[in-house]
This record gives sequence, structure tokens and C-alpha cells, in this order.
Amino acid sequence: MNFFRGVIGGQQAGAQPSGVETIQKLCDRVASSTLLEDRRDAVRALKSLSKKYRMEVGTQAMDHLIRILQTDSSDSEILGYALDTLYNIICSDEEEEQDESEDAAPVKSKNVAAPEDTQRRQEDDIGAQFSERFIQEPENVTLLLTMLEEFDFHVRWPGVKLLTALLKCQCAQVQGIILVSPMGVSRLMDLLADSREVIRNDGLLLLQQLTKGNAAIQKIVAFENAFERLLDIITEEGTSDGGIVVEDCLLLLLNLLKNNSSNQNFFKEGSYIQRMKPWFEVGDDNSGWSAQKVTNLHLMLQLVRVMVSPVNSPGATASCQKAMFQCGLLQQLCTILMATGVPADILTETINTVSEVIRGSQVNQDYFASVNAPSNPPRPAIVVLLMSMVNERQPFVLRCAVLYCFQCFLYKNQKGQGEIVATLLPSTIDANSISAGQLLCGGLFSADSLSNWCAAVALGHALQDNLTQKEQLLRVQLATSLGKPPVSLLQQCTNILSQGDKISRRGSKVQTRVGLLMLLCTWMSNCPIAVTHFLHNQDNVPFLTAQISENLGEDERLVQGLCALLLGICIYYNDNSLENYTKEKLKQLIEKRIGKENFVEKLGFITKHELYSRAAQKPQPAFSAPEHMLFDHEFTKLVKELEGVITKAVHKSSEEEKKEEEVKKTLEQHDSIVTQYKELIREQDAQINELKEQMCTLTSQKDQMQNTITQQLSQIQQHKDQYNVLKLKLGKDSGQSDSGQVNGLQLEELTLLREELEELRKQHALLNTQLAERDTLIANLKAEGVQSPDGLTAAPENTELLKELESLRGQVQTQAAEISQLQRERQEVQTRTEALAAVSGEAADLTKVTELENRLSAQTAETNRLQEEVRSLTESRAAMEKERAAATSTATILQTEKSKLQQEVAESKKEQDDLLMLLADQDQKILSLKQRLKDLGETIEDEDDLDARDQFDDDDDEEEEDDE
Repeated sequence: MNFFRGVIGGQQAGAQPSGVETIQKLCDRVASSTLLEDRRDAVRALKSLSKKYRMEVGTQAMDHLIRILQTDSSDSEILGYALDTLYNIICSDEEEEQDESEDAAPVKSKNVAAPEDTQRRQEDDIGAQFSERFIQEPENVTLLLTMLEEFDFHVRWPGVKLLTALLKCQCAQVQGIILVSPMGVSRLMDLLADSREVIRNDGLLLLQQLTKGNAAIQKIVAFENAFERLLDIITEEGTSDGGIVVEDCLLLLLNLLKNNSSNQNFFKEGSYIQRMKPWFEVGDDNSGWSAQKVTNLHLMLQLVRVMVSPVNSPGATASCQKAMFQCGLLQQLCTILMATGVPADILTETINTVSEVIRGSQVNQDYFASVNAPSNPPRPAIVVLLMSMVNERQPFVLRCAVLYCFQCFLYKNQKGQGEIVATLLPSTIDANSISAGQLLCGGLFSADSLSNWCAAVALGHALQDNLTQKEQLLRVQLATSLGKPPVSLLQQCTNILSQGDKISRRGSKVQTRVGLLMLLCTWMSNCPIAVTHFLHNQDNVPFLTAQISENLGEDERLVQGLCALLLGICIYYNDNSLENYTKEKLKQLIEKRIGKENFVEKLGFITKHELYSRAAQKPQPAFSAPEHMLFDHEFTKLVKELEGVITKAVHKSSEEEKKEEEVKKTLEQHDSIVTQYKELIREQDAQINELKEQMCTLTSQKDQMQNTITQQLSQIQQHKDQYNVLKLKLGKDSGQSDSGQVNGLQLEELTLLREELEELRKQHALLNTQLAERDTLIANLKAEGVQSPDGLTAAPENTELLKELESLRGQVQTQAAEISQLQRERQEVQTRTEALAAVSGEAADLTKVTELENRLSAQTAETNRLQEEVRSLTESRAAMEKERAAATSTATILQTEKSKLQQEVAESKKEQDDLLMLLADQDQKILSLKQRLKDLGETIEDEDDLDARDQFDDDDDEEEEDDE
């Protein structure tokens, strides 16, 4: 210990050792000491020297400190000293103080390099060098993550600070190591659950650095229940009235959600949007907002905008907009919008947020149109906002926000566009109230060039992709002065550009002229009627050609380009209704007065302008100064669409146009021919389907007839056999004397033959009828199938069917021939029978006839009885059918109940599995805690030991009872 007194603070005689020598001796002591106390004292001394001698300690002691982390992990005190020393090496106190105060410090000029900035850059370089040296071995970062599991404050807090400093210096490398480390992100997420606020707050800062620019880590953090924990912390800290912790939570949420569609979808599906609504509840008294509250609310609004940003996929944005309307978040934002006393920057950001929540959503746009300001009388929120936009005394950023809000309200909203244009029409103007159209016209012709530009762009959005409103706006008439007739809005815009009176001098400002030209280009594009109205004024075309042909300064080149675009629109969308300004004459005018190449060059000035590229990047108008407001985002799309087609239209000759028109006509004819063929193909498809259905029906009928013919052939064969037997019997019995017996046998068989012959006659008649129907059907099919509507022969399926029907017809004819042969044989039998009857005598005939009549009566009675039985069986069958239907219905109900029960059983099983997983996790945590307590020296009895002890005590008690 005398050594450390001499090194650190003791006043020894003689020369004092230098700092480098002292650090060298301390490093030797750390490396060589066998006692833990000596190493601990040496590390403590290095910690005290690390702030003053940052470079020296880092160079000589870093390896020793890392070895301490690896070997002395059981001693929390020495670990804390080592972590603090490493933190001081990598991140100096000056850097930390600068990070904390950089938001409040005034911004210095970039042209002056202050000595403090130079010193800070040097310190940053030192920290980056030591950080790179520390993470050269990825095991060092993994070891640091393991130490964060320690609950000891003196280990966990320095570890959090050290890891945060490493992320600040070497973010990408440390992120990669943590990403591949098992449970690395989960260990860091546990910091948010720490009961000590300082560790939880520094854990938020650590996660902010960890989630910067790494989508994979952002997803892991989100699925580690980060949204739930962060929203709980924000609520506990007082939401917008909270302190710096709320700000840190919001910054972390922004890191997780910005440009990460997966996390945005998870945030929406988890119903976290609904939990954002209480953040924006403001009272009646909005005066005296603290700077922290303004910052918090600003970040909250940014969080809402991240979910509905125009750069997101349309489907995701639409679903978030729907959720915000359903939970009342949009209504809450509109309340802030119309509230009094709200700070200007919060009001501006709220307007931008409402803009993106309603952009492209018809339901949200309709709701916003119904919002009224709390004034007397109530005015629509749109009117109140437009009043701010055209008021030159309002802040520039606020006017830009209102313009963006109006653009988003009209985006893909033809209903809203019609309502805005309707306020300008003569039949709907109300002299007692201020409308949106009146405000736009007032701004369009005011003395403020910024108001001119904003009003022109806003009115252009009311006409965007809406031909109906472009034609309706042509009806708007303006009273310029007393005693003069009113002029149309289109004419007034062109007058400002072309005339040389007082109004024209106002319009000579580049911003005003650019706004009016953008409005005219938007208005006249894809609207031949507006082009005709524009060309009807004899002064407009000469003005445009004069502007384009002049050699003006750099500032006027943009105006020349827009004039060229407007003249090109007059050519491309010209319907040649005006004889003096047809397409061909306008192109000849360009060739003579301007020159085609010069015209195309002037047209190209638009897209080459620097501000054009900025405006084309995103829909929101974001400009650093009012004079930079020259282009609108939607107008840049229009220029991109029209530049190529106008260039081609100008270079085309009349012959090429004629050829194109001929080609168009040919294409139209071709299209009509294709349409006719398509209709013919549809009809043929329908006919083919009908023929296929008929073929299926005929095939089934053919099968039935085939079965019937087979049965009939079998019966005919039986009849032939019976006939042959009868002939043999008749031949044998003709010489016998017992004529009564022979005659009796012959009459019985003749009766059977008569009955069978009658049945055959009926079947023959039925077959003849069916054969006639088939012949008719075959004739119809031949008439329809031989020559189809498209001039082709019958389909192969129909040809095959006809062949089968011909075959069937041949079989029926064969059967008819056999029946005819049978009739002839029957006639012979009858003749022979009559001869035998003549021989046997009348007495025997009367006897047999009587017997036959008796047998016939008995058979008739039996037939009636059988018919009654059939009737009763039919009734019983119907009753059984009803019972079967009822049983089927019952079975269906039981099946449905069974499905529900199975679903409930599955859900219960799933819940049981989840509970088992939770119990397993709980057991794992208990085991780890017991292990840590054991490592700390505590005596822990396992549950198995306790159970065994209880069992042993129970056995002793039983033995004592037995002894008693």
C-alpha cells in the first residue's frame, strides 16, 4: 500500500514520477499481482488517471483491463473500475458534455474553425481508435453483453455506458457483433425493465444507438415487445408533459418505425395507433408550454407522419389512415389545429401531420371538409387555413404547411375539387361569406408574389386530372373595374402575363409569372376546350413567341421554358377548331419566329433547373427561403409527361401527321375488326358449350337406349328359343290321339306369346317414336354444325356424336326387322293353332276359354292387390324420406356443434401450450436466479430437497404414531 500512496497522493521526498511512468508501474502491478486487492487498487488508480492521461492509459492499459474483465468476473468492484476506465478512454467527459448541450448551444459559422472544434475532432479520433482496438476481438463485445446480465449497479451501469460509447464510435461493426451474438438484443432489452431509472434511461440511449440504420436489429427489438414497453414508459412519465425520458422513448420509436414497413405493420396490427390518441389531448389554456413539451409533441407528430408518409406503400398508408380516423386520432389533431394559444412550430407540424393523414383517403378528406373553426359565425377549417396562406404577415413555414394541407385535401379527391371550383361559379357565390374560391382569387391577384404563387398552385391542384372542373372553371367571370365588362379567369391570367399595365408590372416578378404559367399549363393540358379559349385571344400567341425568342438573363430562362411548354400544349391538345391557329400553322410559326431547335432548347430549361429537381423529390413543399418557391411536385410530373410528346409534335411534319392519322384510323379499324372477331369468338364459344351440353345429354340417352336394346335382344332370343321348343312340341304331338291335352298346352303357350307380342309391339312403337325424335335432332345438328358462323365445318365432338347416332339408328332398324320376322312366325303359329282348334272341336274350345277367363279374373284381382301394396309402399317410402331429411338436418346441426367444440378444444390446447411455455421460462429464470445466489454464497435448498425433507418428516411422524 505504500507504493500506491507514493504514486497517487503521497508527498514523498525527491522527484515525483511522471504520469507515463506511474501508468507503466500500475499496469505492471495489474499484470503481475496475485492478490485481488492489489489488482483492484491498481485498476482504481488507473481509473483516476484515465481522464487526465487518456492516451497513455488507453495505449498501455487496455489489454490489461480487458484481461481483468475476463479473469476477475467474480469481483464486481474491480469490474466496475475496469469498465469505468475503458469508458473514460473511449469517451471523454468533454465529449459527453458536448453531446448533452449541443442542442442548446448556438450554431457557429461553418467558415470559422474554432479551436474547441479542432480539439473535439482530435478527441473523437482518439475514441475511434481505441474503440476499433477494443472490438478487434468480437469476444470482447460478447463479454460485455454477458456482464450486462449482472444486477450489481457498479457493473451494469458502466457496462451500458461503455457499450453506448462503442456504438457511437464504431456503430456498424458493433451492430454486426451484437446481431450474431446469441440473445444479444434480448439482454439489452432487459435494461428497459430495470427498476433503477438511471440504468433504464441509459438503456434507452443505448438502444437508440443500436437501432440506427439497421433494419434487422430494428425488427428484433420490435418483436422483443419494445413498443409495449416504450408506450408504457411514455404513459408513466406523463406523455407530452413528461421530461427527457419521453423524448428518448419517442426517438427510439422513430428509429424503429422510420423506413421499416415490417415494424410499421406490426405497430398497426398491435393496435398501438389507438394508444397514441391521449398524447394529443390539449386543454383550453395552451399558454406557457415548456420547451420540453414542445419537443415531445413535435416528436409525437413526427411519429404519426412516419406511419402515413407518402413514401410508404399505398396499402399500408391507407390502412393506417383508416385506423387513425376510427380511433379518433384525426379528430384530436383537428382539435389542436383549431385551438388557440398553440405554439407556431407545433401548429405548423400539426398542419403537416393532418395533411398526410388525409392525403388520398376519401373518408378522412370528407371529415376534414366538415371541420369548422370555433368562430362566430363558424367557418370551415379550409377557409381559415387559406386565409393564413394568402396573408403575407404569417410565417413562411406556416404558409407552406397550409399549401401542403390544401394539396393533400385535393389529392385524388374529385368531390373536393368540385366543391372548391363551385365556390367560384356565379350561381354559388355568396356575397355575405368568404369562400375558398374567393380567397384563392384574391391571392392570385394580390401584390404579394408568394401569395400569387401559392394561390396559383392551389388552384392548379383543384384542376389536377379533372377534365370536368377544367371546363367548369372556364365559366368563372371576374369584375376587374367599374364600367368595364367582366373577363374570364383564364383571360385575366393571360392579361397579367401579357399586358403592360399596372397589374402586369406586378406580374413581372419571376415567382408570380411562374405560378401563373404553371396554372395555365395544368389547366390547358388534356383540355382542348381550354386551349381553344386561350387561342381565341389574338394577343396570347404573339406574347408567347416573343417571350421564347428573346435572349434574356438567367432568371428569365425559366419563364421562357414555361412559355415554350404552354405553346407546346396549345399544339399538342389543339383540335384545329380555329382556322388561324391550327397545329400546322402554330408549328410554322415556331419554325419561322423561334426555330425548332431553339424551341426545344428553351423547353429543356425547365428540367435543368436546380429547384425543379428538389421539388420532384417529395410532395411536401420544403423550401429554405420564399424566393426558392418556384416548382410544385405535381407540376414536375406533368412536365416529365409532356416534354417528350411536345418535342415530337413540334418536329413532325404535316405528312407525318397525316400518316399518323391514317395509322390511327387503320388501328381503329383494326380494333373494330378485332372487336367483331372477339364477339364472334364469344358466340362460337357459347354455341360450343351448348353443343357440348347437348352431346352429354345425347350420350346419356344413347347409353340408356343401348341398355334397352340389349334387354330387348335378350328377350327376343328367349322368344326364339321358346318358339323353337313349341315347334318341336307341336311336331311331336300332331300324331297323338289325346287332342285335348295337346290343345290345352298349345293354348297356354299361345296366350303367353300373345302377351309378349303385345309388349313387343308397344316397345316397337316407342322405339319408332324415339327414332323419329333422334332423326329430327340429327337433322338440326347437321343444319347447325355442318356450316358454323365462322365458316368452318362442324366440331369433331359433333361429328363423333352423329356417327354414334347413325350407329344407334342402324341397331334400331335391325331390331325392327327382327320384330317383323317374329310377327311373321307368330302368324304361322296362329294359323297352325287355328287348324288344331278346328280338329279338337267346339266343346274343348269353350272349356278352355272358360278356364282362361277364370285365370284372367284371378290375375286381375292379383294385379289390383299388388297395386294397393305398391301404393302403401310408396306412402311409407315418402314418410321415410321425411324422416331421413329430418335426421340429416339434425346431423348437420350436430356436426356444426362438433366443429365449434373442436375449435374451442384447439384454442384451449393452444392456451395450455402457452402456459406451459411460460412455466418453462419461469422455471428457467428461477434456476438461473438460484445459481446466481449460489455463486454469491447464499445457501439455497432445491425443491426436490425440500420435498425429500418433508417426506422424511412425514415418515418420522408416521413411525411415532405407530409406536404410540
